[in-house]
Amino acid sequence: MSLAIASNRRRRKIVFGALTVLLHLLVLDWLSGQIGKPREQAQREAPPAEAQLLKTPITPAQPPPLQPPQPALQPPPPIPPLPLEAVEVAQSGDAPAAAGEGARAPVPDAAPGDAAGTQAPGQGSAPNAVADVQSPQAGTPPQPAAEPAAKPEAKPAPEARRYKVDLPPAADIQMDVARTDANGTRWSGDALLSWTLTPTSYKIRVEAGITIVFAHVNLLTLTSEGAVGDEGFMPALMTEKRRGRSMTATHFNRKDGRLSFSASEANYPLVWGAQDKASLPLQLTAIARGDPQQLSGNIDILVGEDRDASVFSFVVLGQEQIATRMGRIATWHLARPPKPGSYNSRLDLWLAPDYGWMPVQIRNLEASGAVTTQTVNNIVMKNSGS
Repeated sequence: MSLAIASNRRRRKIVFGALTVLLHLLVLDWLSGQIGKPREQAQREAPPAEAQLLKTPITPAQPPPLQPPQPALQPPPPIPPLPLEAVEVAQSGDAPAAAGEGARAPVPDAAPGDAAGTQAPGQGSAPNAVADVQSPQAGTPPQPAAEPAAKPEAKPAPEARRYKVDLPPAADIQMDVARTDANGTRWSGDALLSWTLTPTSYKIRVEAGITIVFAHVNLLTLTSEGAVGDEGFMPALMTEKRRGRSMTATHFNRKDGRLSFSASEANYPLVWGAQDKASLPLQLTAIARGDPQQLSGNIDILVGEDRDASVFSFVVLGQEQIATRMGRIATWHLARPPKPGSYNSRLDLWLAPDYGWMPVQIRNLEASGAVTTQTVNNIVMKNSGS
């Protein structure tokens, strides 16, 4: 394009130069012919000279090529106005959390009535129903405070069957623990059921743990204390401490006749023979010792756990012999089948008549399919009150 423009300029210069020279020649020729003529004649003859000049061909300059028109710029789309909620958030400085952020996986509680179950560290469960500790997810946004719920009304007291009882003498029952998780993982450990008696009171302690390599890990400690009387064991306070969790307490307020829990707002009227998870096996022993004929039909006992209470209904499945490290022991097999809406696990106990009807084997089948079995390996009798 620049070469064409330069060529056109040179061509115009040449044409203008030629015209200039020609014009000078014509003027000189005209002047030479006009010398001596009158002024008017010269003026009349001037137009032909102008016409002659105009007859000279002039090459028009070539215009530069046109550039294609540029598209007009489009105006930016209008910015939609912010919703009122976003404006309020921006003014307050609080940004909404991303979808799903701060969600927290619920911590599953042990199945109700798992008096003999635990849960191993890093597994879904392990002996004596100790659940894994789950840390709150980092970055959890603060939740709005919930309105205080109305205090639940006391639930009606269930009808209680009364039994003749004979308390077992103080002893330590040492047990082997074998557990198979729902996924087939096996665990082993040990448990201790220990109790002392005075003429008016008792104390019970339950400990359970597992063995990992050469280390013993204690997973659960239950304590129960209270009075003794015509009802048998009469709990006043049960505490439960699971590995990695805070201690909970279950209160049997004999003065007010209420059963309450530190871990929930549930409460129940106390009924005759109510027990906790620690005292339950020994209460069954006391009923069998009181009169073995009572081991017929349903054996119903209200049991307070760490957050709630329900009636455990046991049935006698028959007489069996079980293998232990103490040899084969004749037993009566009692079972508490799952009860929809109350507890979903199965609890089995084997009471040994030759050993004062003491519980020599306890098995818990959880709803997940995990099985924990505690089998006696030694019984040590103790002096009363020791």
